This record gives sequence, structure tokens and C-alpha cells, in this order.
Amino acid sequence: MINLKKVARYFSRVIRYISRRVVTLAGKTRAVQCFLSVFSEYVFSSSVKVSHNGVSMQLLVPNDICQYRASTFSTKEPDTLRWLEGIPCRSTLWDIGANIGLYSIYAAIRQNAHVIAFEPSVFNLEILARNIHLNNLQKLIQIVPIALSDSVGPSLFKMTNTAWGGALSTFGQDFDQNGMLLNSSFEYNTIGLSMDNSVESLGIPLPDFLKIDVDGIEHLILRGGACVLDHVKSVLVEINDDFEEQALEAAFHLRKSGLKLAQKYSTNSNNQYNQLWNR
Repeated sequence: MINLKKVARYFSRVIRYISRRVVTLAGKTRAVQCFLSVFSEYVFSSSVKVSHNGVSMQLLVPNDICQYRASTFSTKEPDTLRWLEGIPCRSTLWDIGANIGLYSIYAAIRQNAHVIAFEPSVFNLEILARNIHLNNLQKLIQIVPIALSDSVGPSLFKMTNTAWGGALSTFGQDFDQNGMLLNSSFEYNTIGLSMDNSVESLGIPLPDFLKIDVDGIEHLILRGGACVLDHVKSVLVEINDDFEEQALEAAFHLRKSGLKLAQKYSTNSNNQYNQLWNR
């Protein structure tokens, strides 16, 4: 039996390849611009319905990565979904490293949560905003397009890829989620803030619940958030036990704020876990 989704993705890749060749060979003529405009409209009209535990979401799937994120929503991190389902209705959730917004959208629909979605990637921001609009959640999800770290100031945001829905990036550092040298393929200079500065300078409401998944600098973000951590009820943070500096410092800041490690959930990625800390 023909898999229509695979066929559609194949032709999407073919069309992208042709469009690049057309631009290279023909230059930016009016005909080429018209073609690219039509193709862009096609890409951003491709969406799928994702349903989980009584919640239905509409998600854009302009490439294979976004398609994968949508198709594995229920199975990739089931413990994260259960944690979100346990958040009391109308709580404030910070989703640090929101990517294209899957968990932000789920929490907003399922728990009527007020979500602050931190996402600095210029490539993911477009899909994140479109997904929020597609699900009519503009009043519940607020985008903060700023990188978080332990202080205020400019630095390089370094990415391993520029694909929509891509991950594995860092801000102000040279290491990845394993503590190894990041193989950066795209960089730009931007401003970073700490969690505490976000509240003091931007007036962002303190979170009741905090989710952090940024592929490497989780401990630095926690370092810059003493006031936030003193307020929060529960934290779900991705930590690599083999990255000793990250694991030890993250635990120090969480314990210092009065939180206790309740559970560690495997992410099926070496010694990397979603750690649940509760007050």
C-alpha cells in the first residue's frame, strides 16, 4: 500500500531542490519570485491534527523534523505529558526551549495554563507563532524570543542546523548537551537574560511550574534564577548525568531553593533524563 505521507514528503523535498536550482540558474526574476511565493504558501498550509488524552491540536509540518515531532507527540516524552496534565488549571508555566510549541500548546489547551514560551531560534519562532495562531491560543501563550542564561548581555547563539523544528543549539557557550564541543553551523549575535532579569526587567509573571530543555546550558539558566526557583512549585529539567558540571550545579541550585528530586525519567538518549523536582 502506498504511504501518502511519505510520498508527500518526498515531493516536498523534490520541490525544495528544484526551487533552489531555479533560483541559482535563473536569478531573482519575477517568475521565480512568483514560484517561490506559491511554494511558501504551500509549505505553510501543510498541517496535521494531533490528538492525545482528549486534546486535539493542529500543527504545521513544513518538513520532516516537524512531522516527526507531531507524529511522536504521544510517545516521545509521555512523562512530560503526565507532568503537564498534573498542573492545576490556570497556572503559569514557563516553557524554556519551547521549540515549535508542542508542550506549550498542550498545556494551554489541556490545563488552560498561562504559558510563557521562551524560544530564541529565529527559525523555530516562525513555526511556534504560526502554531499558536493555528490553535487560537494568542491570549494564553506569550512568546519571549530571548535566550536565557545566567546574566544579561550579548553573545552568540550557536546552532547545529537551521531547519524548522531543529534543536541542539547553545547561547554564549561552546558545548553541547553532552558537555562536548558544539559543532556549530550557523551563528548570530543576540541579547541574553537571566530568569530573574526576565521578571525584573520585562515584567514577566513568576512561574508556578518550570520546564527547561535547552540542550546543554540548563545549569546556567538555573544559576541565574534564584528568585524564580524560590517561587516555583515544580521543575522539569533535562539533565545529562554524564555531563558532571551540568548535573552537579543544577542539583545545587534546585536544592538551595528548597526543591527535592522526586523522579528521573529516561529520554532514551544515553544518560540523559528529565528530572522532576518538587517543593
